This record gives sequence, C-alpha cells and structure tokens, in this order.
Amino acid sequence: MDTTPAPRRTLLVGFGKLGARLAPRLLADGGEVFALRRSDGQLPAGVVGIRGDLSLPLTTTLPAVDAVVITLPPGASEGAYRTALTHLRGALPMMPARTVFVSSTGVFEGSVFKADRPLTEQDEPAAETARSRGLRDGERAATELFDAVVVRPAGIYGPGREFLLRKVREGAAVDHTRLTNRIHETDLVRTLDLLLRTDDPPRLMHAIDERPAPLGDVVRFIAGELGVAVPPHEASDGPRGLVYDGSLLHSLLGGLEYPTYEAGYAEMIAGSASHP
Repeated sequence: MDTTPAPRRTLLVGFGKLGARLAPRLLADGGEVFALRRSDGQLPAGVVGIRGDLSLPLTTTLPAVDAVVITLPPGASEGAYRTALTHLRGALPMMPARTVFVSSTGVFEGSVFKADRPLTEQDEPAAETARSRGLRDGERAATELFDAVVVRPAGIYGPGREFLLRKVREGAAVDHTRLTNRIHETDLVRTLDLLLRTDDPPRLMHAIDERPAPLGDVVRFIAGELGVAVPPHEASDGPRGLVYDGSLLHSLLGGLEYPTYEAGYAEMIAGSASHP
C-alpha cells in the first residue's frame, strides 16, 4: 500500500500506553501531537496536553488536526462511546482527514460461532453482552461521525502488561482449554502508525498475531521460561473462546516483530530477569 509521511497534526484521544508509544513516532517525523485526557500528568517531550472529560460536552474548542487516534476505554454504560465521540466531534473545528478507532475483539463477546475456523473481518458480531454491545455501538459511532478506520486488537501484552506472567508466577489455576488470541503492544503501535500514513487503509481490521493458542499452551511455555510449575487446570463454565484471523494485518505490516506468544513472552521474561 502507498504510504505518506506522518500527519502534520494528530490528536490522541485517551492517552495511555499506546499513545505514549505512538506519539514519539509521529513527532520524529516532524508532526505535532496533542493528547486529550481527563487528568494531568507527565507527557513525552513535545506532546501538548489538553485536559477534558468527554463524558460531558467540552467547554473549549480543540485544535484543528489532520488525524485523530481514539483509544478510550469502555465506559460504564453501553452508550458511553457514542456520547464521548459525539462530544469529541462537536469540539473539533473541522473534520479530520483520518480517524482511527481502537475497539477490541471483545465485540464478539457472547457471539455464537463454530470454532472450526478463525473469524475474519467479514464475520458480523452478534453482540450479546453489555460490553460487546457498547464496543459495537462505539465502532458504529466512530464510523458514522468520523468515517473511522476501526482496529480490533486481541489481548494486548508487552512490557508493563504482565498480567499472565503474574498469574503463572502465583500458580493461579486457569482454564487450559480456553482459546486465546493476542497482539504485542509493539506491533499494535506499528499498526496504528501505519494506518495514519496509508493512503487507502482497510476500514476494519483484526489485530492478532500469528499464533492463537489454547491458554494451557501459553502458560506451559511461560512456566518453562520462568522455571516454575505449570499452573493447574481449572475448567470454566464460561465461553470456550474464539480464534481470529489476522492475515489482513500481517499483509499490511509485512510481518510482525512478535509473530508468536513465544517470541513476545520470552523477551519479556528475559527483560524482567535482567531488571529484578
């Protein structure tokens, strides 16, 4: 796909780990970066902070920008995304040329699909939980209000996102049969960066690595790397899990830096061992 330089001015909405890693990429290419968030706090050098709570109409007009990346967490209600995005659109003086909305594969929560094939972007979620309905409504609102590109990451992991490592160290029981999907934070940031620069990006994309796997396989690998016992199996009455197809993402990026959970977790464990 044809790519261009970074947008001249980008607004990052909901400035968390992804925004903190994306901003330096955009700044390094000569762009200006603004961060809209509810609280104050330290920002990467060069990022201009804007304080605002999108659950309410903003009292100040936002700067005119060429691109927006939305990484807001789900709100307390099913309509929280739509409310926030409506207030965001109302505070922008002009429509950005590119908007990227970060959703989640959780939009499929409660959907009933046969587990005999990975789900692609052509599969329509049948949102059956409050969280999945809220995510799906957020995707629709982002499309209606901003003509957004929608990205659905699976479980994001990487340095500072060590929930599963802690569970294995603690020996906490997990459902070994549950199907899981994930994406390393580095590859997700690369994806967001490229979507801002791509002339004609996909309108919807699953952000998944190349090795979806039963949770038992993952914790067994982590336990081996840590040199601890494999956590016991605990059967769950909950959903068995789904597998997603990430081939569209892989073709866009031309390969992942962390194509499998083995690559990502091995590096994380080695890093934590060298920094006790």
